[in-house]
Amino acid sequence: MIPGHPLPAELVLDDPTQRLCAAITGGALSPVRLAVIAPGGWGKSALLDLLATAPDARAHRPGRELTGLLLVDDAHLAGEADLRALTEAAADPGVGLVVAARPRPRPAALTALLSRLRGQVVLRPFDRDRTARCLAATAGQGLPDAVVSLALRHTAGIPGLVHRLAPHLGPDTERIPATAIEDFRFDVDRLDPDVTSVLIALAAGVGGDLLGCLVAEPAETVERARASGMVGPDGSVPPLVATALRDLVPADQRAAVLSALADERLRRGGAMVDFADALLGAGTTGGSAAAVYAAAAEQADPAHAVRLHEAAANAGHPVDEVRRAEAEALSGALDSALRRADAVLAGDCPRRGAAAAVAAAVLAHRGQLARSAELHEYAGSGAFAAIGLLGVGRLADAEKALRHSGSDKPTSLMAGAFSSAAAGLLSSVTDAGPAALSTVVRAAEMLETLGPESLLPDSPAALGALLALHTGAAPIAESLLDRAAAAGIGGAVLTTRHRLLRSWSAMLRGEGAAPDTDTDLSQRDWLFAVALAVGAARRASDLTALRDIWEQAQEAVVRHPVDLYALLPLGEFAVAAARLGDRERFAPHLSQAWALLSELGDPPAWSAMLHWNCLHAEIIAEQPAAAQSHADALSAAAATSPFHAALAEAAHCWRRVLEGAVDADRVEAAARGLHTAGLWWDGARLAGQAAIRTSDRKAMVTLLDRARVLQGAPAPDETRTGARLSDRELQVATLVVEGLTYKQVGDRLFISAKTVEHHMARMRSRLGAANRADLLAQLRTMVAR
Repeated sequence: MIPGHPLPAELVLDDPTQRLCAAITGGALSPVRLAVIAPGGWGKSALLDLLATAPDARAHRPGRELTGLLLVDDAHLAGEADLRALTEAAADPGVGLVVAARPRPRPAALTALLSRLRGQVVLRPFDRDRTARCLAATAGQGLPDAVVSLALRHTAGIPGLVHRLAPHLGPDTERIPATAIEDFRFDVDRLDPDVTSVLIALAAGVGGDLLGCLVAEPAETVERARASGMVGPDGSVPPLVATALRDLVPADQRAAVLSALADERLRRGGAMVDFADALLGAGTTGGSAAAVYAAAAEQADPAHAVRLHEAAANAGHPVDEVRRAEAEALSGALDSALRRADAVLAGDCPRRGAAAAVAAAVLAHRGQLARSAELHEYAGSGAFAAIGLLGVGRLADAEKALRHSGSDKPTSLMAGAFSSAAAGLLSSVTDAGPAALSTVVRAAEMLETLGPESLLPDSPAALGALLALHTGAAPIAESLLDRAAAAGIGGAVLTTRHRLLRSWSAMLRGEGAAPDTDTDLSQRDWLFAVALAVGAARRASDLTALRDIWEQAQEAVVRHPVDLYALLPLGEFAVAAARLGDRERFAPHLSQAWALLSELGDPPAWSAMLHWNCLHAEIIAEQPAAAQSHADALSAAAATSPFHAALAEAAHCWRRVLEGAVDADRVEAAARGLHTAGLWWDGARLAGQAAIRTSDRKAMVTLLDRARVLQGAPAPDETRTGARLSDRELQVATLVVEGLTYKQVGDRLFISAKTVEHHMARMRSRLGAANRADLLAQLRTMVAR
């Protein structure tokens, strides 16, 4: 450009550089001795065009007199004679000089010239604002933020790349168009072959000393690649350039480079995962890349390993199908894992035992404990087999399997942990003492160091939590599950189980929302997820939600055979079935549960919670004789532990309350006992139901207050309600929140349904509720649900 010509519209400088250029072009800074060193495409030539507007500025031409402000572009390409002449001119204090060059190559004569200069203009990558300005200058209008972000992400802010991309972008652009990539064909074709190889490697995320297998001088070649303007400030290849290399460099040339890198990485060994990801991201195939994928799969986390195994198999590399199945199972792809392991089992393979262990673990997650135990015995996993056999009621077989799992040889940490867990579970059935839970808890702690790498049918933490929840030790269950989750025991497939069991404890307190009941869960996890949703709806007195989830509950029970470790969901379903009047469909499953417990000798540790839930089911169904039989069973186990004593006492109080005989002090003590055992909602409900059935007004108020305290519900907000509800209104509200119809409430309180409706209307008016839903929401905070 010559002085007087218009400035390039695309020139976008940062503030410091703009101020410096203004001082030069305005004549305020003289003489000028500056270097502009930057890779290609960073705006050196455009900057010199701007400086050409300065007084006495002119472009340097060989053989011309060296006077005024000399502007030298592409000095790295100048001959030595010309560079020597410029160096001599730099000794003249009256001559201004601005030299622009790439960092490489750097001839000795250029180094000598640059040493005579006094400063350097730093050209910086575009930030978001400068990118937006550049695009707007080209488009003639501002472009949306999404388009600016797209350009900045793909160019890494390299000015030349932004300028090259700008004409191809419009307000509606969502991805880089193919025409923008085609614009780079000449640039890619004229690259030095060594630079091309290094750029392909850098684009694949490979650098460092691995480049030595591609070029003789890796460091120098990397510098030349940077000087080309195709490498970002952080040393990585921007996505726009990476796409151009992928699309414009011949496929066989790219494959040769990446295969050479893969061979070198395999030769060196060590960590492979990051390198494999780089090859996979570059779409690399071939034998060497496939071998890298297979090696990396053995080092990666399960979900990652699944992808790498697949890539190796697609590239024709032999894959260990058992390890592949194990990775799939750990990542939660149970169906695929089972199919793969079963295929190995069906063949003649020395890995059949390992395949059996994988299939057994998957079957346990699917609720098929009997078949799982058989496969574990075939695989030589006696402790796992014992746990499964106990779960289906085969106590003698479980004891035998555990005995046979012993050995004179030292056992692994996992084998020891599961042997202890199996022993503790067997003890929970054969001995009513507290030692069983301690044994399982210690087993869970032993396993915490193993992390997520091992495929397990279940975890000692989950089994210990189940036993703790069955025996009123919710804090122990929560601690076990939190520690197992932190350690990642069993990978993703057991993380879900730990989360669901952790939610169970919250549900018993009447806390927490219903979980996601996605049917992609394993059968065992889905059973618990649906049961949690059922329990949450029941405790919220949300009959609509309970009806909505009930069909899923029926399906979940059908898909999951009854076993010892699934009794908690069955208990919830038993109460819900009674509430919905659908006990007949559920009765066969409940009968199987009682038969299973009978085969195990009716162990109190596992039967008490089912008796407790069935007691309430019979109460709801108005079957007093059946309810009494469960109360009697709880009384028979009262000496087992304080928890069992608390259930027995609460059951007695329930029976007396239903008969209209309310001993307020005894009910309050029983409710506190349930709260101590982690059954907050049950304790509050006992106190609340006793309150509405007593004729003693003082006792009613005391019990309602106790119910609110035990449930953790706030006292009525008098600033909102303006006044407390009357005693009769509190009785009506409590029953309505329980889900009873107006007729059922009237029958309980010996008033007409019309009177109940009248009370509800008065409460709605007094509380200022906008609608029935708002009224019920307010009432739930005022009475124990």
